[in-house]
Amino acid sequence: MKRIFKITFMVVALTMFFASCVKDLDTQPINPNDMNSANVYKTFTNYKQVLAKCYAGLSMSGQQGPSGMPDIKGIDEGFGEYMRGYWYHQELTTDEAVIGWNDQTVKNFHGQNWGSSDVFIAAMYYRIFYQVCLCNEFIRESTDAKLAERGISGANATEVAQYRNEARFLRALSYSHAMDLFGNVPFVTENDPVGKFFPQQITRANLFKYVEGELLAIEPLMTTVKGVEYGRAGQAAVQTLLAKIYLNAEVYAGTAKNTECVTYCNKVINDGYQLDADYKTLFMADNNTTKEGIFMITFDGSKSQTWGGTTFIIHAAVGGSMVPGDYGIAGGWGGTRTTSALVGKFGSGDMPWSSPKAPKNAATYPVLYCPGSYQSPNAWDPTNTKTVIGSTGSNSKYEGYLNLPAGAQFKFTAGQNWNVNWGGAAGVLSHGGANLSVVDAGYYKINVDTAALTYSVVATTWGLIGSATAGAWATDTPMTYDATNDVWTVVADLTAGEVKFRANAGWDINYGGAGGILSNGGANIAIPSAGTYTITMKLGTPDYTYTIVKSAFDHRAMFYTTGQSLEINDIAIFTDGYAVTKFTNMKSDGTPGSNSTYPDTDFPMMRLADVYLMYAEAVLRGGGGGDRATALSYVNLVRTRAYQDPAGNITDGQLDLAFILNERARELYWEGYRRTDLIRFGSFSTGTYVWPWKGGSKEGQAVDACITSSPSLHLMLRPIRTCIKTPNINLLKPIYYEKTININTGHWFVQHDLL
Repeated sequence: MKRIFKITFMVVALTMFFASCVKDLDTQPINPNDMNSANVYKTFTNYKQVLAKCYAGLSMSGQQGPSGMPDIKGIDEGFGEYMRGYWYHQELTTDEAVIGWNDQTVKNFHGQNWGSSDVFIAAMYYRIFYQVCLCNEFIRESTDAKLAERGISGANATEVAQYRNEARFLRALSYSHAMDLFGNVPFVTENDPVGKFFPQQITRANLFKYVEGELLAIEPLMTTVKGVEYGRAGQAAVQTLLAKIYLNAEVYAGTAKNTECVTYCNKVINDGYQLDADYKTLFMADNNTTKEGIFMITFDGSKSQTWGGTTFIIHAAVGGSMVPGDYGIAGGWGGTRTTSALVGKFGSGDMPWSSPKAPKNAATYPVLYCPGSYQSPNAWDPTNTKTVIGSTGSNSKYEGYLNLPAGAQFKFTAGQNWNVNWGGAAGVLSHGGANLSVVDAGYYKINVDTAALTYSVVATTWGLIGSATAGAWATDTPMTYDATNDVWTVVADLTAGEVKFRANAGWDINYGGAGGILSNGGANIAIPSAGTYTITMKLGTPDYTYTIVKSAFDHRAMFYTTGQSLEINDIAIFTDGYAVTKFTNMKSDGTPGSNSTYPDTDFPMMRLADVYLMYAEAVLRGGGGGDRATALSYVNLVRTRAYQDPAGNITDGQLDLAFILNERARELYWEGYRRTDLIRFGSFSTGTYVWPWKGGSKEGQAVDACITSSPSLHLMLRPIRTCIKTPNINLLKPIYYEKTININTGHWFVQHDLL
């Protein structure tokens, strides 16, 4: 019996894992008493169970749910989960995210002043190689020869061969992360001996060649898009990873491979994936229905519970005055926000804005009923609750608006019957008096005083006026009455300024007010930025309400601003910096996920929009096999979806590399791309681009290089941890590593003390 296999599966072969690792890989547990390789691998059905662990290594932190049996020791299990660690490295070190917690060295990430003893860097390092270990073992045990020895043949052997290809992809994915984060690393494959030994260190350039070779070898063997089971990798995932490493090839290996990037982007684009119609649904609890996701890391609140992954991303982003239930969770952790540098990439004109939604239920006010000939479907019906006017002061004075046809007759009743009713003439009411009437069709303002026995009926047309309108405070912008919805509307181009609503182009009847509720003579309504707006005013029965919604804006700007300051004075204070609402545990139908603690939201590690942007960048960098016109069309597909309108589209003259870097931030923020992007553009640690608190300064500053031969290399590559006592003589010792590390395959990776 192999020691590595036994110790690995003391962890792997537990019921909790096999019941929960990924939604579409649910299988029955391997018998925990059968712990040797011969017993586990002799049965065909067990191979999918073991493959499930390889996938779950990206999303789960241990073997029994959120905590209790961690894969790696020495760090809180939630902090040690793969996707959470990767997110820390790719986001907290950039302009896209800060975190307010004081957990060990986590704040050092945004200040870019980490060191080789950083526990979070060590956890990511061990996570990567734990994942490599899992995949190596599966690949080692699923060769054609071993399957034949175990009597697994025919269709079953073919299926296991596909599992093996997927394990090779997962290993290549983790090695690509090692290459990106750490550079020169220890190198182990299924061909190395099992047990304790000192592996050779591979250079970053040679690791690039290895990852490239693995992906090229398995690409034609992988399942095509139509046959891919959700949550598993198919051919497009391999092609996307190839495109990604080719785009970064000059960083990794010193030679640009932009033509190769274009080639593999074209393959993915032609695979049949589609942009989802609504950007926000990509990050909701039912995003497993996506047509855009190429490789999704799956989470399930009922079956796969973890304190990492989207549990962390969603909970940590909720705090301050935010209502956790609005995001499908029971409580927020008040940790992560973003910087003004990211917010500023959207521009004030691209920021979403709408008036508050606060219409008060008119039933809370006393009402008079207004039966008459105009009512539908039944005329003279005092029980009709849609044709009423209200008393906002709960006294004898009532007001409201009625849409009346020419010659309409009506009366007022105190209740839904005729026991107490009023009619009259010439502005005077009397009990049981004559029917009231209007000559012309129109939208009428009705006022009644049942104590003074008076009434008024005034025809109105409505317009928008103010400094934000084309006519300023002199000329109204006319509004149109929508009889079906009983609202007045207008679509108007506004500038930053103020507006009010007024009737009949005069000031006798004018409405303003805050909080979405109007009052006669109320305060001017602020319009924060220029744009095209859809303005709606609902009168009828008080309260009178309005909405003002920017029609064409970048819907990707998903920030919570109430009670939050744009600038960060103190990273520890959650209300310093805008909160990000991109990821949520709410479904697209408005209902929450299955569990208010552990979200159902999957993490999109690869999706089509990224491929479109990679294509455009590679073309701009001189890659062959593509062209600017196609690049522009792909960028504008992304932006049309973002704006829900072609208004956000750009011209060829606007398409350059600086635009691409900013567009990638707008499209992909908080998805684990930013650090790699900034390094590729030479903007990560240098002074060419600074953001708040970069380098530990509120205003941001360049981070000094620690070695003259390769400026800021120590900041672009993570240092290998110093805590390992036994040196590995086979490891090179680059000057940016303070100390080297030895790698023991097998059980060393299953549970290793980081401290």
